[in-house]
Amino acid sequence: MVTLMDGEGRFIDVTDEWERRTGYSREEMRGRRPDEIATPASARRIREEHLPCFRRTGRLDHVPVEFRAKNGRELQLLATTVAVYAKDGSNLLYSVSLFEEPSDRERLERRYLDLYESTPAMLHTVDAEGRIIAVSNHWLAKLGYQRNEVIGRSILDFITDDARQPLMGGRLREIIGQGDMQNVSRQMPTRSGEILDVLLSSRAERDEKGNVVRLLVASKDVTERNRAEAKLRDAYAEIARLKEELQRERDYLREEVNVSMNFGRIVGESPALGAMLARIEAVAGTPASVLIIGETGSGKELVAHAIHARSRRADGPLVKVNCAAIPDELFESEFFGHVRGAFTGAHRDRVGRFELADGGTIFLDEVGEIPLALQGKLLRVLQEREFERVGDDRTRKVDVRVIAATNKDLEKAVEAGDFREDLYYRLSVFPVHVPPLRRRGDDVVGLAAHFLEQVCRQFGRPYVPLTPEQVEALRRYDWPGNVRELKNVIERAVILARGGPLHLDLPLTTFVAAPVPAINPAPAAVSAAAGTQRSFMTEAEMREQQRRNVLAALESVDWRISGKGGAAELLGIKPTTLADRIRSLGIERPRRKA
Repeated sequence: MVTLMDGEGRFIDVTDEWERRTGYSREEMRGRRPDEIATPASARRIREEHLPCFRRTGRLDHVPVEFRAKNGRELQLLATTVAVYAKDGSNLLYSVSLFEEPSDRERLERRYLDLYESTPAMLHTVDAEGRIIAVSNHWLAKLGYQRNEVIGRSILDFITDDARQPLMGGRLREIIGQGDMQNVSRQMPTRSGEILDVLLSSRAERDEKGNVVRLLVASKDVTERNRAEAKLRDAYAEIARLKEELQRERDYLREEVNVSMNFGRIVGESPALGAMLARIEAVAGTPASVLIIGETGSGKELVAHAIHARSRRADGPLVKVNCAAIPDELFESEFFGHVRGAFTGAHRDRVGRFELADGGTIFLDEVGEIPLALQGKLLRVLQEREFERVGDDRTRKVDVRVIAATNKDLEKAVEAGDFREDLYYRLSVFPVHVPPLRRRGDDVVGLAAHFLEQVCRQFGRPYVPLTPEQVEALRRYDWPGNVRELKNVIERAVILARGGPLHLDLPLTTFVAAPVPAINPAPAAVSAAAGTQRSFMTEAEMREQQRRNVLAALESVDWRISGKGGAAELLGIKPTTLADRIRSLGIERPRRKA
């Protein structure tokens, strides 16, 4: 069976045997291409493998083709094709093809090769010299080559320079001669330049003398696995580094906090302070819940830190929750956490403050502000030591010591129905009363000197001692803002001094009130003797004037403190400042009628 085809690969003539075997006459074959009468699989192989190889080399040797005869019968043939070029070698004039029917052995080999090539694995076979004699389609796809580009080439052409160097000088032949291999690591570059990490395993075929004839090699691409392992190693290393860094920062910050919060050295020697310190020492080493009671700015948070630092949980976390700063609808999430999707805006899981404090202490500042609806859940955590995140049905255990603080009279709140009685008794197992600064005698002088030294160091200013007049002014002042107000006074004095003498901004000594238009003029502001308007107000009148002003602002916005149009914005101060002022002035919101 012989055919003649033109330079475009179309049939020009066929032999009689072709006509007899295929059933197609010469007239029917002229102008047609081989892939037009081939089976679909063979047509694809002709277009993708045989034609490119023929155009590159000008010859095909015993390549398999399958034609369909005119009656539909499949003809499995082996084609040998030779190209004939013009004398100058530039143009392909025609080609001659000889088609032979394969033997049974050749059919089996062809079947095996088809299965080998189509298997979804990276397979290649090399001869004893390391030349590639077969590859699978998956191997070609991984590396980006065509079959005719790799057959007959050395396997060394398809590994990296670093992997190739140890195999030069006949070493490759020695390794192939050793036969089977298992999970040998190699790097193979793709046609585009990407480097693949592979593990090679092989099985040798030997002749009767035991020499390796060919080596069947299976490759496993482990690039992504190696990259993932490398990223994991890097991540573990980064975690270890960050852990070490965080431990160092924790130790540093703990030391800084110890210094700034005066752990072990609460400044003062007054009897009132001594009584408080004795109670701290008594309760610190126990697991009892503590209720710290004191006015705003009197140092309740410092007391909580001191109790935690002296407790057996000192190495654990101390987590603070400012209950006055949490919106009612977020209390439960803030305390217990939530899961993703629990409510609008819950885009991820969140750990609550109780869970963060596990193994340590939680400090509930302004505990009297907790909504009544949540107090029962808080009581359950204190009693049962378990809770659920918002939107989650999993019960979690927690080991937390609770220290609460308030400037309210919780007993009155219990009587008014604003605070649960059972929660009050659970929190106030051991109450600690923090004395206001006005009851601490000369402690105010020691504290002022301590703050002055601390602030000068922090601000980089030279230390300026207090004068006897300033010491006397500090003693005379009533300190409604307690220790917080004292520290603020010292900071303002250091800032304004600019290295010169200190000037303490105390209403008792330096404040002169300018005439202010009153919302509701206080009766005491009018002279009783002559009925004339005074040019100054007493301290009590000032506080009453301020109280009425704050009260008027709150009532104008229905007692809304923060946010756009809130009382804090109307007064031009921060919401936290207004909250402190409300407490210091004794302003309470009227209870709404049912």
